[in-house]
Amino acid sequence: MFRPVRRKNREISIEAAKDLLRTSRRGVLAVNGDNGYPYALPLNYLYDEDSNTIIFHGARAGHKLDSIKACDKVCFTAYGNETIKEEAWAPYMQSVIVFGRCKLVDNQEMSMDILRDLARKYYPSEDIIDEEISKAGKAVQMFQIDIEHISGKEIQEK
Repeated sequence: MFRPVRRKNREISIEAAKDLLRTSRRGVLAVNGDNGYPYALPLNYLYDEDSNTIIFHGARAGHKLDSIKACDKVCFTAYGNETIKEEAWAPYMQSVIVFGRCKLVDNQEMSMDILRDLARKYYPSEDIIDEEISKAGKAVQMFQIDIEHISGKEIQEK
């Protein structure tokens, strides 16, 4: 159903792709937007390998929410792990592409639990997390991508 990586010599293992999902700080979500145009936006996220999901948050209204409600099929990309190898002058960079179905997390208690897990990736202390969640937590909509396919590759940027 999903296309394989075309340049097999650039493909990274699924474990390397999952590691990139775990460690990268930001990714780009692509949805089917208005009037047939794609809509892609950068966001903070959390990869939960145990549940094979990507979790992120957003507003309870707007283009992203409307697009996901209209069509739950999404694509998510993260990239990083830039390295310089001895034999090459240009850096290498890895990327991972995920296809899946996105749903809204409607259970408020569950939403706050996964919001807290997401916040731990970005905030330095539980005190700051508690403060942020008490200020804005109720206004946040949590989203969950159920991953159907993952692939990754490494390219040299020259």
